[in-house]
Amino acid sequence: MPRTIDIEEYAKGVLDGRRAYIARAITLVESTRPDHHDLAQRLLVELLPHTGGARRIGISGVPGVGKSTFIDALGTMLTGAGHKVAVLAVDPSSTRTGGSILGDKTRMERLAVDPNAFVRPSPSAGTLGGVARATRESMVVMEAAGYDVVLVETVGVGQSETAVANMVDSFLLLSLARTGDQLQGIKKGVLELADVVTINKADGPHARDAKSAARELAGALRLLQPPDAPWNPPVLTCSARESTGLDVVWERLEQHRRVLEATGALRTKRRDQQVDWTWSMVRDQLLARLHAHPEVRRLGPELEQRVREGALTATLAADRLLEAFQGPADGGVSRAPADGGGAHAPADGG
Repeated sequence: MPRTIDIEEYAKGVLDGRRAYIARAITLVESTRPDHHDLAQRLLVELLPHTGGARRIGISGVPGVGKSTFIDALGTMLTGAGHKVAVLAVDPSSTRTGGSILGDKTRMERLAVDPNAFVRPSPSAGTLGGVARATRESMVVMEAAGYDVVLVETVGVGQSETAVANMVDSFLLLSLARTGDQLQGIKKGVLELADVVTINKADGPHARDAKSAARELAGALRLLQPPDAPWNPPVLTCSARESTGLDVVWERLEQHRRVLEATGALRTKRRDQQVDWTWSMVRDQLLARLHAHPEVRRLGPELEQRVREGALTATLAADRLLEAFQGPADGGVSRAPADGGGAHAPADGG
């Protein structure tokens, strides 16, 4: 027989920091099964009062920058200093491949076996919105379990950086020292999200190039910042492989948090994130209900084919699908089946 999910038991297990219950709770909030939706939301309601105190840090970077090595080194330094570190991921590719950027935990050899760390692969939740939802709600679980540092990794493709920036307090961008154009591979939009920029692999023969890259990036960032900005993103260098410079990176992240707290921006940012998240969930759930609607499912393939053949414009096809969704067969959007997800985000506690 299927195991009955006891929400009070799950909540107590998470609050006691028991790893088995943490894993089960995250599996529950990641689930897209309709019967798990209400259970997951009940669990999150139990856990939310115990959240809000963690440092939430997003980490992105250019390809080949060594994010896994960096997170392993930084996380190990933090657990050694008495912190409890959770590592989550927003990996849209996992929705297509079923795999995960963190699926192979051996990429973080030390954290994977550290009793004060918890590494969770990205969920395969069907869409970027689904992955972001599951990651946000996993943050609630991790914070309630006593993890005071939550690192959220992005693979750095598409909109995943923005999704991560909208759920964290500080956004760390990792880059490399390059010959020629130091800004190659860094999208302007991602650079604008960064609160701290770090040039990794600044060791051996690359140390001088890293300092040069840091100067160039610092110049670019100055052009993006308004003159009265309360925070100017620093550009640092480090070597995750040699564990050098990581203490400075962490101190700058802590300094950024102190500035946010002193100006009241942390509380405002977290509250704004929750409002944005509410509307994001409305959009995601409406889209899920649209796809699940019987008449939309019936008309969809035919209309898609007519659009491909040029017999129908995309706008007219969209109009017909929306008319089918809102028509008398449904009587309104409220009766369409939901597909997981809730509007809960970690409590602000800033």
